[in-house]
Formats: sequence, C-alpha cells, structure tokens
Amino acid sequence: MRSPAPTPPRTSPMAPPVSFLWTRRILLTLLAGFVLVPVYVMVSSSLKPLADVSGKFRWLPSGLTVRPYLDIWSTVPLARYFANSLIVAGAATACSVVVAVFAAYAVSRHRFRGKRVFTVTVLSTQMFPGILFLLPLFLLYVNIGNATGIALFGSRGGLILTYLTFSLPFSIWMLIGYFDSVPRDLDEAALVDGCGPLGALFRVVVPAAIPGIVAVAVYAFMTAWGEVLFASVMTDDTTRTLAVGLQGYSTLNDVYWNQIMAASLVVSVPVVAGFLLLQRYLVAGLTAGAVK
Repeated sequence: MRSPAPTPPRTSPMAPPVSFLWTRRILLTLLAGFVLVPVYVMVSSSLKPLADVSGKFRWLPSGLTVRPYLDIWSTVPLARYFANSLIVAGAATACSVVVAVFAAYAVSRHRFRGKRVFTVTVLSTQMFPGILFLLPLFLLYVNIGNATGIALFGSRGGLILTYLTFSLPFSIWMLIGYFDSVPRDLDEAALVDGCGPLGALFRVVVPAAIPGIVAVAVYAFMTAWGEVLFASVMTDDTTRTLAVGLQGYSTLNDVYWNQIMAASLVVSVPVVAGFLLLQRYLVAGLTAGAVK
C-alpha cells in the first residue's frame, strides 16, 4: 500500500506577506529611534560635565557626574517654581473639572432654550489661537487691579483664571459627549430611589463617568503645566512657573545645558508617572467622547 502523501502545512489566507511584516518592523524601528534618540541626548547630557555639552556635541561622554542634578536647585529657585506650577496646575485642574461636570451634566440631561447655541459657542472658542487673548487679559487684569485692588496680574490666581479659560470649554464639550453615553435609566432609577438631581449626579453619573473625568483632568493639568506664553507675561519673580523658570539656566555668559537637561527630566517625572498611571482611564475617556 502506498503511504499517504504528506499534507502541506496550512497557511492562513489572511496572513500578511513577509515583505509587509519586514517593512512594518523597519518602520517601527525607525520610529522608535526617532523618539528615543532625543531622550538619550537629554539623559546623557544631564550626566555630562559642562565642558562636554558647551562645545561640539559628543555622543559618548568623557565622564559621568550627578552634579547637575544637585546644582539645578541652587542655580535657580527651582523648588519655588515647582511649587508654583503644582499650585497653579492643580487649582486650574480642580476648578475645570468641577465646573465642567456641572455644566456638561446640565447640557446632557436637561432641555433649555439656547442649548445648541451654548454648545456651539463653547466649542467655537477652541478655534482662536491663545495669543489673541494675551493683550485683552493683560489689560483686563491691570484695570481690575487698579479699580478694586485685587491683584490678578502677577499672581497665581490670575494665572489660574487664565488657564481655566483655555481648558474649560474643551472639558465641557468632552464631558457632554461622555455623559450622553451614560444611560438615562441610571438617573431615573436614582430619582425613584429618593435621590435628588445632585444625588443622582454624584452617586450614579459621576462614578460611571470616571474615565471621562480623568481624561478632562489630565488635559487641564497638561494645559497648565507646560504653558509658556501667558506664564511669561502674567507672572513675576515670586509666581514664576517651571515652564518659564527653566530659562534661568541661560545667562549672558553661558548656558548650563547639562543643568537644563537635568531640570527638564526632573520636572517631567511627575507628569510622565501620572500619565502612565491614568493611561487606561485617559484612553477610555477620549474614546467615549470621540465616538459621541
């Protein structure tokens, strides 16, 4: 008897060709190199002596030192700038989230005259570049200070209000889309159980909308943390934030590149760590808002 012919291995009809797989690997490798090379330059420069970063760039340092990480706190008042940024960004984030939750819940759950106009107006504010508001806000803060004695210009409160005007419209718009995805049956069940409108909001809707709220909080915090233009105009020496304070490592005689790189890494660690911890909530919140 003849032995049965060997069965050829089965290949999936949907499997991509080998050339496509290698092309994808090469492109991903190039993209990873494009992203990681600046990180390597930043990390290596922060560990180099000043002589290695003042002249021609060297890919391999002549020596490694942690002195830049110690000097960054004395060259400029980095701790004060760090505290100012935390206070301003944290307060702007908290105010933006609280106001956006109430506004978005009202638009999503209630009908009122001018609802569509309000929504379109809130979204249309994102069309204008921020520099258009620099001079009006400057004049407004100065005039308010002269008329009432309330110091908005050069204060943390004025900077918080400034960042709130940028982050709040988009936060409201994004939470409206997320609240619309939460079934209204949950609100009705909470009202039947004896909750009022605020009780239904905080006990039912807000827990169900945690990913969207986290996405709004991350967006508002990032908007305030890394902003340079308004922080350079609306602050003074005592209220200066990190984004502007890093310029202090550049003097008329020299630029402390190793300290700039070290300070940039230090101030980036809290933001990167927070983003990694909240990444799954951020992706879920942005996806839900975008689908709506």
